[in-house]
Amino acid sequence: MKMKEIVYQELMRVVFVMKCGGVVRPRVQEYIENARGVQLFTCGWWLCSSSPKALVFICHGYGMECSGFMRECGTRLARAGYGVFGIDYEGHGRSMGARCYIKKFENIVNDCDDFFKSVCAQDEYRGKSRFLYGESMGGAVALLLHKKDPAFWTGALLVAPMCKISEKVKPHPVVVNLLTRVEEIIPKWKIVPTKDVIDSAFKDPIKREQVRSNKLIYQDKPRLKTALEMLRASMRLEDTLHEVTLPFFVLHGEADVVTDPEVSKALYEQASSRDKTIRLYPGMWHGLTSGEPDDNIDIVFSDIIAWLDRRCNTDTDMDSFPAKPVLPSSNNGFIERFVTSSPAAAVMMNGKQRQRNRSYLCGLKGRRSFQHSAM
Repeated sequence: MKMKEIVYQELMRVVFVMKCGGVVRPRVQEYIENARGVQLFTCGWWLCSSSPKALVFICHGYGMECSGFMRECGTRLARAGYGVFGIDYEGHGRSMGARCYIKKFENIVNDCDDFFKSVCAQDEYRGKSRFLYGESMGGAVALLLHKKDPAFWTGALLVAPMCKISEKVKPHPVVVNLLTRVEEIIPKWKIVPTKDVIDSAFKDPIKREQVRSNKLIYQDKPRLKTALEMLRASMRLEDTLHEVTLPFFVLHGEADVVTDPEVSKALYEQASSRDKTIRLYPGMWHGLTSGEPDDNIDIVFSDIIAWLDRRCNTDTDMDSFPAKPVLPSSNNGFIERFVTSSPAAAVMMNGKQRQRNRSYLCGLKGRRSFQHSAM
């Protein structure tokens, strides 16, 4: 069922047409209603002066939201000429629903699928290339959207994605079985042992405090069923990484202790995509686009926009690309099918990887507790 706009949509619509010094403001924010009757917040960014060269759809992380936390991402991509659209999942951000309660992970995927395709169907966007952008848990959402309709999406950007359980923290089947027995009895209980990882995800102390002060970001303990649904989604993806066929660019900080960089390596190695790129950033943490010093964030977005620019032309002949990855002769932190020289690579090599005790998202911390994250 397609989403329908709620009757008082016009009262909720806020239109911005401000463009100052290349800075784009969100032009439309509105509520829509999903197939279950829940009101979901959506927003978008694009330049007022021209038609976007392609569309980018944001899948945010667990506990996060689009209008504030993902705003920098939206404005940067809009300044680069892209139309960017985001949705707060049910129970996240400005959307309605029990806070950060994921009854079925499939519901998030279906809501995104309905909204994103409703945008693509608009006359002004017909024929535009369509890219998914997923951060952390949003990476899982993006990959499941691709799995739902493999031929629809032009490509995907996956930033520190949650798409496989790290072998270091994979939960014992007995633990999962015990939790599964009580999930329908106490699904919303915030009983999962957790560790607040905002300190571990966002390197820059000022940006870290900005995240903490954002009241739309969920920072409480995960609910039981939410944790299990995230675990199951990761395990489903882990078993089907070879089915990923769309072009993708996966980015990961080598010092990330929230999602394991080895997971991104596994995606790159197992995916059947003919066009796939992985870039690992020495010394960078989980919040590549929002928690690093400004210079590092500039490097990451430069790589993202360069990748998009190369692929937003639908006339690109994929048969002209090599069938196997072309590996650089030196270890400069990235592997990609199409090697290009980049000043960013040299800059990245200057950082030293941070060594810390690792406790990854969507596994069990150590062996007995779920990792909590505002991602």
